[in-house]
Amino acid sequence: DEKLFATQGGPIILAQVENEYGNVEWAYGVSGKLYVKWAAETAVNLNTTVPWVMCAQEDAPDSVINTCNGFYCDRFTPNSPSKPKMWTENYVGWFLAFGYPVPYRPVEDLAFAVARFFETGGTFQNYYMYFGGTNFGRTAGGPLVATSYDYDAPIDEYGFISQPKWGHLRDLHKAIKHCEEFLVSADPTHLSLGPKLEAHVYYKTSNDCAAFLANYGNNSDANVTFNGKSYFLPAWSVSILPDCKNVIFNTAKVVSQKTTGSTAFTHSTVQVNSLESDPWGWYKEKVGIGNNHSFAAHRLLEQINTTKDTSDFLWYTTRINVEENIQKRKPKELQLIIGSLGHAALVFVNKKPVGFGYGNHDDASFTLSKKIHLKQGNNTVDILSMMVGLQNYGPWFDISGAGVFSVIFSDLKNSKNFSSTEWIYQVGLEGEHLGLDKVSLENSSMWIQGDSVPADQSLIWYKTSFSPPEGRGPVSLNLSSMGKGQAWVNGKHVGRYWSSYRSPSTGCSDNCDYRGTYDSWKCLKKCGQPAQVLYNIPRSWLKPGKNLLVLHEELGGDPSKISFSTRSGQKMCAHVSESDPPPVDTWTPNKDFSSQEPSLRLNCEQGWTITAVSFASFGTPTGDCGAFIKGSCHLDVLSIVHQECVGKSGCSIPITMAKFGDPCPGVRKSLAVEAFCSV
Repeated sequence: DEKLFATQGGPIILAQVENEYGNVEWAYGVSGKLYVKWAAETAVNLNTTVPWVMCAQEDAPDSVINTCNGFYCDRFTPNSPSKPKMWTENYVGWFLAFGYPVPYRPVEDLAFAVARFFETGGTFQNYYMYFGGTNFGRTAGGPLVATSYDYDAPIDEYGFISQPKWGHLRDLHKAIKHCEEFLVSADPTHLSLGPKLEAHVYYKTSNDCAAFLANYGNNSDANVTFNGKSYFLPAWSVSILPDCKNVIFNTAKVVSQKTTGSTAFTHSTVQVNSLESDPWGWYKEKVGIGNNHSFAAHRLLEQINTTKDTSDFLWYTTRINVEENIQKRKPKELQLIIGSLGHAALVFVNKKPVGFGYGNHDDASFTLSKKIHLKQGNNTVDILSMMVGLQNYGPWFDISGAGVFSVIFSDLKNSKNFSSTEWIYQVGLEGEHLGLDKVSLENSSMWIQGDSVPADQSLIWYKTSFSPPEGRGPVSLNLSSMGKGQAWVNGKHVGRYWSSYRSPSTGCSDNCDYRGTYDSWKCLKKCGQPAQVLYNIPRSWLKPGKNLLVLHEELGGDPSKISFSTRSGQKMCAHVSESDPPPVDTWTPNKDFSSQEPSLRLNCEQGWTITAVSFASFGTPTGDCGAFIKGSCHLDVLSIVHQECVGKSGCSIPITMAKFGDPCPGVRKSLAVEAFCSV
């Protein structure tokens, strides 16, 4: 009706039904196969007039195109020769989970995967994700998937360009675009160039072609001969030759600019507003059943079916009577063993905390075992079971459970299972029922005011007002001082946080080798740290003057150390050698590309300009972005670069002796520059 399909003049060229059902179809037997057939027929019968695809569905019917999802799809073949080879999800990184390190994917490997796909006859490739995002509120999947869905994407969740990933992929696609008329003219011709060395050539005529040269070995660089000419191929790389002669791009040679820091909000480029001196209000959540929404059952209830996902929380409460014995007034020592399907639980005995248990993303279930002491007479046991995102993948995920399934008390002589005892339940917290996250209750008398905000307390709500950082850029909320909970700004739900859940201290690498097959555990950073401490606050949520921040802290933290920040500048750098290829966009047919000069290019974010150059050396500089070191051959070209770049949104500097002179004849030289952009 909206005329959005391509045949109607709209932008939609493909439609999709189902998603990766083929990965779980085996669990449903014959019913699964019948469902695939039904889903395909239902989609096609809608008569959208554009092709339908099914991702990761090897048995897709002939009327639907089966496509590939994954880190690599060069060896994928559709289930019919009449179907094009399509890659619907190319994972640029991986998602983030509480308690795990931060995964990232080197751009050299990502570019290699894309080039190999088009080299081997691929027709369509889509990045997942190209623009990172944020799972605001309780929308994050699970179990234990973090609020940030940045995914190490070329554009991060705040909208900033992530370099060098964005720039290197831009150059890759420019190179592929130069080959387009050949790619759509013929199927590739395969040529072996040696062990794990090959070429795929696309001919338009016998003398007019484009070629991809590949070294898919992960250890050794190689020199290959193609069309009578020698070419150098680094390990795990592809060179693109749009005229079968000139290499205009190699996936392993990154010449695009880089940005310093591992996040968009690095220390030297942000404006920080601390909340240390702001007045706070707080509300202490009562332990256990606290309102008229309770109900009873003589069994332990599964959490998701009980809460209907209206809250992350479900209280389980029961009473235990300890009969008097000879040793009056001596507490009875027992072992409390709680089994849970997940995802976390706080346990209280007689309203005092005795333990906290939790699972992880791969196995959300856990067993919590604690020694407890019961007094003579009546005792209460309160368990606050917590969800951290609903299961959203795998067979039968719709019926996967959560919450407490077993409660056992034992001493040296015997044990008793309380799973069939009467339990009193309450869905949600008292503060949720009161609506403490709402702006309308900002000045309610329920909030306690004081000079010193209580810290390190479980089940406590906090609120304060704050002035946002100046500017128009995105804002980040730093919750590194908090434990576990949720946050709201002006009534908008920011998401879940779990700063106290740290990843294992080993397994990370700052310089992960891109060579060889990638998986989500290969390249990790931030070991021994929380998965996420910075939370995205869209500017559209904020207003001039004072804004309301509300937090519900479940475990204990220090709200006075919370801060807001915005990025006020950007450090960037580039390092280009005289042996690097010229910029991809300078290539033109029938021209000797090798006679052109390589260039160092710098570009600021939109609306920013280059305001300073802090390092510029021509010769043999070494080091990484942000930590360049002058080499034994050094020519200070700071004034030249300053003149070329400062005051501009971007600049391009050719790497030539004519530009700089020759500080060390006979030595291969490079130019390294570090600069700063700001509004």
